Amino acid sequence: MIRVLVLYQRQEGKKFDLEYYKNFHLPLVKDRLSPVKMEIDLGTTVMGKDSPYIAITYMYFDSVQQLAAKYFFASAELNEDVEKFTDTKLVFQISEIVEM
Repeated sequence: MIRVLVLYQRQEGKKFDLEYYKNFHLPLVKDRLSPVKMEIDLGTTVMGKDSPYIAITYMYFDSVQQLAAKYFFASAELNEDVEKFTDTKLVFQISEIVEM
């Protein structure tokens, strides 16, 4: 199984529309990429300190091939949609899940 992480860095002066992200972007991602499962972590403030990431999205796929087949056709649309809710730096990580 493959896990894709998309991390949205918290950066001073950068925008992030959480409502658009949750209500429009993530349903679009789910529809276009068909992950087995999706999860979202929303960064919080603890003891006056903000988390380094506004949000982290986790998407699970059966294989890299499954992800690649869908992403090839959806990448332009998804990348254009990102501009509608954020101008912050995105970090991507694609990992193979190893259970212990």
